[in-house]
Amino acid sequence: MSYFAAAVVREEGGWNAAEVNLRGATDIDEVADRLRDVEPDADVSLLFVEADDAYLVLLRLDEGEDLRVFGSDSAYAEESRLGALLVGDLKTSVTGLDDVDEPPSATTSGDEESEQPVVDPEADPVGDADILADLGISAQRLLKLCAHEGMLPADVTAEVCQVLGCADEVEELREV
Repeated sequence: MSYFAAAVVREEGGWNAAEVNLRGATDIDEVADRLRDVEPDADVSLLFVEADDAYLVLLRLDEGEDLRVFGSDSAYAEESRLGALLVGDLKTSVTGLDDVDEPPSATTSGDEESEQPVVDPEADPVGDADILADLGISAQRLLKLCAHEGMLPADVTAEVCQVLGCADEVEELREV
C-alpha cells in the first residue's frame, strides 16, 4: 500500500511543511515522535497521511504533546499494517455523520452545491473529528469532506491546507 505523509508545523513565522517517512514505525507513539522531530518547538504539528487514494489519517500535536488522531475510514486498519498502526486503536466511530449523509435540499437545485457528489455510505470515520475545529475546519466540515464519493484524500488535504494557509508548502512536497 502506498502512502504520502506530510507534516505541517506552525511556528511564530507561519507554517512549514516536510515529508515524513513512516517506514519501520512500530507504534503510534513512534509516529508521533517522527512528527515531533519535524519541529520540536512548534505550537501545532499536523501529520496528513494519505493512503492509496482511499484513506486519510490526521494526527495532531499541540506544543509536542496531547496526540489526537482522526481517520476518514476505520477500514484502513484492516487494509494495511500502517493503517492498523494509525487507526487500529480507534474503536469509536465519529458521531454526527448521519447529519452529513443527507442530500442537498431541493431548494438548492441548479446551484453548484447541488452538483456535489453523493456521500459514501460505506465510510466509517473514527477518532477526533474536532481535531481541526480551532483552526477553522469544524468537525462537520471535515466529515463532509471525507465522506463525499470522488473526494480523494489529497483533495481533502488540499482543502484543509488552503484554510490553514499552507497549501503551497504541501503542494511543493507532492511535486518533489
